[in-house]
Amino acid sequence: MKLGIVGLPNVGKSTLFNSLTKAGALAANYPFATIDPNVGVVTVPDDRLDKLAALYNSAKITPAVIEFVDIAGLVKGASKGEGLGNQFLANIREVDAIVHVVRCFEDSNIVHVDGSIDPVRDIETINLELIFADLEVLERRLAKQKRGAYNNKDLAREVEFIERLIKHLEDGNLAASFELEGEEEEAFIKEYNLLTAKPVIFAANVAEDDLGNDGAGNANVAKVKEYAAANNSEVFVICAQIEQEISELDDDEKKEFLDDLGLESSGLDKLIAASYKLLGLISYLTAGETETRAWTITKGTKAPGAAGKIHSDFERGFIKAEVVYYQDLLDCGSYNAAKEKGLVRMEGKEYVVKDGDVILFRFNV
Repeated sequence: MKLGIVGLPNVGKSTLFNSLTKAGALAANYPFATIDPNVGVVTVPDDRLDKLAALYNSAKITPAVIEFVDIAGLVKGASKGEGLGNQFLANIREVDAIVHVVRCFEDSNIVHVDGSIDPVRDIETINLELIFADLEVLERRLAKQKRGAYNNKDLAREVEFIERLIKHLEDGNLAASFELEGEEEEAFIKEYNLLTAKPVIFAANVAEDDLGNDGAGNANVAKVKEYAAANNSEVFVICAQIEQEISELDDDEKKEFLDDLGLESSGLDKLIAASYKLLGLISYLTAGETETRAWTITKGTKAPGAAGKIHSDFERGFIKAEVVYYQDLLDCGSYNAAKEKGLVRMEGKEYVVKDGDVILFRFNV
């Protein structure tokens, strides 16, 4: 999974990125402190892996990972070359979802690029730049397809589609809210890889005092939640500064620190949960003496498709899947004990893989 982090300058974006990835990206109190997109990879916390590895005496544990791409703070006119220009927008075309950091805290020591705190205005500023960048992509595509549309019905349909989509964006709407008619239009929009078609997770960045109650008394957080609900987006409350402190602690210290703050989970945990929910992702597990590993798939994936995550040969030559639920396996104490109790199932090509399934694939190529 790949997530792109965007936001205006000085909203806590790079501080959040640092805390998530411990990559040490430059965070400074002035615009454009991030000059190149920083990329960091973090593992997805999953305590099931440690327990399975202990059961199998695995030599290696491989968790699922998320790649974060931190983009320089965008400003009005970024799509037209203002600030550091739209070179950074290209860096998030390949991400699965956008994490939009929104400032919801007051601090006279940290300047706001627009002079005041207004999260909805900030969101709309970024959205407008993403819309402009998408319009540029669509207008280039339109010019190209128009040339052959006179005697090609397929191209003519695409031209008509692009013109409708351009009108939608020019009215200030995101591509995500555009009503698609049929599989052909779904294929078109997937091919264009539009920024405003991507799912969005809003990170409401608050001061430490607002963190314990999940920003419940913060009017700015309320505005972000209202906006997110109206736009089918996820939102989580975070204090980027606290996250940076947490990132420097080991696991035991981290738990104690979170307990002292009255928090059940860190911002990274919240972000991962929001990402999986928004993108409809789950994890299945494989285990053995060599390795215990988590594999991320889309909810609804059938057994051969899940096998293909490991290797294309597994999908091509799929015969069956031996499946046992993670908790059943732990409760039984061994794979053989679970098998004796009838908890290991033989599943075929139509089986829909569930979160927490421990699977051994049988294949032949």
